[in-house]
Parts: sequence; structure tokens; C-alpha cells
Amino acid sequence: MTHEEEQQFLNHLDKKLWVAADKLRSTLDAAQYKHTVLGLIFLKYVSDAFDIRHKELDTQFRDPDHEYYMDPEDFGGEGEEYEKDVAYELEVRDYYLETNTFWVPSVARWVFLQNQNKVVINGTIWITPEGDVLLEAPADEEQKRKCKRISSVGQLIDNALESIEVANPKLKGVLNKLYTRLQIDRAKLGELIDLIATIPFNHASLNSKDILGHVYEYMLGQFALAEGKKGGQFYTPKSIVSLIVQMLEPFKGRVYDPAMGSGGFFVQSEHFISAHQGRIEDVSIYGQEYNHTTWQLAAMNMAIRGIDFNFGKEPANTYTNDQHPDLRADFVMANPPFNMKEWDAGVATNDPRWQYGTPPSGNANFAWLQHMLYHLAPNGSLGLLLANGSMSSNTNNEGSIRRALIENDLVECMVALPGQLFTNTQIPACIWFLTRNKGKRTSAAGRKFRDRKGKVLFIDARNLGYMKDRVLRDFTQDDLNQVTEVFHNWQIGKGYEDEAGFCASVDLAAIEKHDYVLTPGRYVGAAAEEDDGEPFAEKMARLTSQLKTQFEESDRLEAEIKKNLTGLGYGI
Repeated sequence: MTHEEEQQFLNHLDKKLWVAADKLRSTLDAAQYKHTVLGLIFLKYVSDAFDIRHKELDTQFRDPDHEYYMDPEDFGGEGEEYEKDVAYELEVRDYYLETNTFWVPSVARWVFLQNQNKVVINGTIWITPEGDVLLEAPADEEQKRKCKRISSVGQLIDNALESIEVANPKLKGVLNKLYTRLQIDRAKLGELIDLIATIPFNHASLNSKDILGHVYEYMLGQFALAEGKKGGQFYTPKSIVSLIVQMLEPFKGRVYDPAMGSGGFFVQSEHFISAHQGRIEDVSIYGQEYNHTTWQLAAMNMAIRGIDFNFGKEPANTYTNDQHPDLRADFVMANPPFNMKEWDAGVATNDPRWQYGTPPSGNANFAWLQHMLYHLAPNGSLGLLLANGSMSSNTNNEGSIRRALIENDLVECMVALPGQLFTNTQIPACIWFLTRNKGKRTSAAGRKFRDRKGKVLFIDARNLGYMKDRVLRDFTQDDLNQVTEVFHNWQIGKGYEDEAGFCASVDLAAIEKHDYVLTPGRYVGAAAEEDDGEPFAEKMARLTSQLKTQFEESDRLEAEIKKNLTGLGYGI
């Protein structure tokens, strides 16, 4: 299947998803319907993935050439008893875990929800501890107490989510069991279940996890637009995340994001590792997030991908309740809120993280940067999205902190980004890449780094990208590869050359002459213009003459307009 056909499939999926969200838009605000829709999509995906493995196992149990073959002769011959034995084996959890398939209890499988949804819209059911459904309450009081009484679609969904948490302890307290409390018409919620049932998580050439990743990315982006600035706080454009991941290459070790949002950096790390034939098991994931619902989304995002993670005991403020105080990560990546104010309530001025200077109360940019450095291993590297002001500001100690970072040779690369990349802000942004070791060493990806001590690479990527719509810019994969290749070639010392207007390798002495300002445009210069063969003096004379003619024509047209207006009785 071609890339274009795959894209058509995903575009069709996008429309269907947004129709699903629209069904709730009139009764819920953006924040509520975001979690309502995403929670159901989560259930649909894990159920589909489970069903695929379920069918695969059923085939294997009946295949004489497979190691899991269940010979009917060993089970009394083909018939009802044999089918019961196969059905029993199909519910053995280990068969699913061995292929990293998420375990879904019977009451949380989509076919169960869809079937019982029709019943509870107009009635009540009782679910036994074994997952069987009774249409009437058990006569025995003890048995009745063991059953769950379900009298609404919301209860049915909440029960499914609760059963998943019980079966998957890593998700305890993570799933948003809010459907019973939502003021949604029963029929409308039932319609939503039927609509999401038509969302396919299987495709001829697309991996089901990639489809789900697209779903999450699309929905988070759409909700970010719908909610405005607040909604965009957890959403970083995929291309920017991919760029940082490509440049850092987190193949092995501990990966940390102290402002993780919905876990985009971890997801892209998994994609990158898989695309380069690495093993996700070689990476340990650590994250922290303050917003409770976003923390839940991140945990769901990891669970459905089978990625082991440590997001701390609870959602918490990174500055006042560090969930990983002893962590020293090999890779740190983040997109924290830009220019965050009043971030330091409850933070001591002598906090050990402020090794290079106390960040100002009015701006958390250098607090994020130093927090990440504090958690960086001796050979670790970090990539951090910050507002452009961080590269040049001298306000309230920011200049002295930046100078200390440069003088301690921690800054490896600065990338200036084009505007209009983010749904929630028009603030121009840049990426800081820092490392604790610029000496010769072999990276996690196997690259032989040269000695880069005393050098900083500047990349001006402001002219890259394209307008994906009227308001948002994005990078193509070629754009990402261009920036990444320059960075890696510079690191290994092969195939790199300064390019006017795009990239420059600069020593610390030159940065000192620029008062420790790190704006790439100061160092890469202007791109050379193509020589058209016309001498400069002659070109200036020609252009000046053209301008004079245009001014004269402008004056003539202005006089003509005034004359016409006077004739109409509107003299000016």
C-alpha cells in the first residue's frame, strides 16, 4: 500500500474521530469531552489488540505444526468439551503478555460493551465475578452481593475501566472513571460507543499502535485548538518532538521528561528505536507531570504500547515535589511551559539544582534548564524547547546563568525554529542541546564523537518548514533530516562545513565577544545571494529610477481618485 493510500485512510479516520467528539460537544466542555472520547478510544484500541491476539492463538491451538497445538485426541476428541478446553486456554493471560499484548478482562472488551450497551439503555443487568451477565438479580442474597448492578451506560464503561485497572496494577488510579458522573443522555453515549466501534485499529500496512498513535496525536492537537492556550499545555507538535529525538538518539539508558504532558517524547523515542532496529527494553522511562488528567493520559499512552514507565507516585509539581530526586538520566527531553511566572513558591533559593545561579521568580526558563542538568548523568545529553528570549535575555540573573553554562562548556548546540509551530502560542522558540561531556566517546547509537570541547554548533532553521494550514507551520521529514545530519556530522567531525545563513561551529571566545548571546542568527550570518551579473552601482541606479517612476504613478492615481470622488459629491 502506498504512503498516499495510508494517508487517505488516516484522514478518513480523523474525520470519524472528530464526528465522535462532536456528538458530545453540545453537552460537555472541551476538557470533559476530550477525556470522554479518549477514554473510549483507549478501550476500543486495547480490545482490538486483544482480539487480534485472541484470533491468532485460536489458530495456533488448532495448527498441528505450531508449538501451542492442542491435539483433540488428548482432549477426548473434537466436540463440545474440546471447544471448552480451547476457550479456557484462550483466557490464559500469559499467552498475551508474551507478545506484549495488553490484557483486557471480558467485561472490558468492546463486543461486551456494545452488546450490553443496548440492554442498559432501557434496563438493568447484573455482572457476576466471573464476568457472566444476568438480566435479573440472583435470588440468593449472598450471590447477589457479589454481583455488580449496572443500570446505565456510564456505569458499564466505568466498570470496564475499573476491571482493567485491577488486571493491570500499573494503571491503578490512572484511568478516568467519570462516565457515571457525566450528565450525558444515555442514548447519546450509546451512539458514541457504536460510532467508535467503527474505528478500525487494523490495517493492511499500518501497525495498530501507529494508528492509535495517530489517533492520540490528532485528538490532542484538535483539543488543544479547541481549548486554546490551556489545552495546548500538554501538546508538543510531533515534528518538534521527532527532531529532538532524532538528534539525541536515545537508544539505551534512562530517558527523562520533567514536564512530560501526554508522553510525546517517550512515544517518539519508541518509534525511533523501533525504526532503527533497537530494543525498547534497553530504555527506562521516567517522567513527571503536574496536571492530573494529563498524567493519566501519559500513563495510558505508555500502557497501550507496552512501555514500562515510572511517572512517580502521583502527579506533582516538578520544583516542589520532585518524584525522581536521585535520578541521573542519560537523556533528558522536555517542552515545559514558556516563560512561566511565579514558579518558585516553596522552592529554597539555595536549592542544590541552582548550581549556575538562582533563576528569577518571573521566568522559569532557566529553572527548567538547571533542573534538567541536575538530573543529567556524567555522559548525558539533553534537549529543551524554550522561548527565544532565553538565548539573549539579561534580565534578573538570566544573563549570568547563561554565561555560567557557556563558560562551563555545557552548551553543545542551539537551534532557532520558525514561528507558528505551536497551537497554543505564537512565541518564537528555540531548542537548547546541552551535554556534560564534549570529549571523545561513543554514543548510545554507536557514533564515535570527536572532541568538541570549547565549541558550540549554531543552526538557524527559521527558513525551513511549510504552512500546513493558514495558521500553523510544520516540518517535513527532509527538514528534520537536514538539521539532524548537520548536528551528527559536526559531532563526529566528518562531512560538516559551515553554511552561511544556516549553520556555524563557533568557539567560546567568539561567543564571549557577543556578550554570551546564543542566538544562531548572530553566528551563521546571511546566506550568499546568487550573483546576477549586474554591477551593484548599476543595479542601485536602476532600482532607484524604478522607485521614482512608481512614486509618480502613485501620485497620479491619487489625484485621479480625488477628482472622481469630487465629481460624485464626496470631495476630500
